[in-house]
Amino acid sequence: MHSVISSSEERMKKTVSSLKDGFASLRTGRASAALFDKIKVDYYGDKSPLNQVANISIPEARLIVIQPWDKNLIGEIEKAIRSSELSLNPSNDGKVIRISIPPLTEERRKEIVKLAKNQTEQSRVAVRNIRRDGNEEIKKLLKDGDITEDEETKHSEELQKVTDSYITKINQVLEEKEKEIMEV
Repeated sequence: MHSVISSSEERMKKTVSSLKDGFASLRTGRASAALFDKIKVDYYGDKSPLNQVANISIPEARLIVIQPWDKNLIGEIEKAIRSSELSLNPSNDGKVIRISIPPLTEERRKEIVKLAKNQTEQSRVAVRNIRRDGNEEIKKLLKDGDITEDEETKHSEELQKVTDSYITKINQVLEEKEKEIMEV
């Protein structure tokens, strides 16, 4: 029986993890290699993740240096960054690409917080849907005579506690990201 609760909890854990991954690509005022996690570069006909074709370093809080392992890729990397949703302006000296991270305006910060809140709400909905699926499984077990009504109540309450704890985790993840975004 605990398999319903543990499988629900496993899915909730993945939801929180997915939210954190989504937040990694939200641009804050600070330089971060995670910004480029979703960027793919055309590498001899294949789309390769940027971090697999270049070294990404952050020598200063607002500077990112990308050093391709193959110098011929500089143009492709620059093109991929320019065409991404990051609104960054890379420049290169033939060896490395430098990207200066401009400070975010108050207005842009608020837009990013809004995006983060939307992602967070989607995660909350996902967790509630997982709870609903779990409760349906519990009701089916009762209907099939595998558990008693008392056990059904107990399992539903336990599933609710797990759900509440994951909603709290999701809210904490948002709170931390919001602080990071609003930090000047």
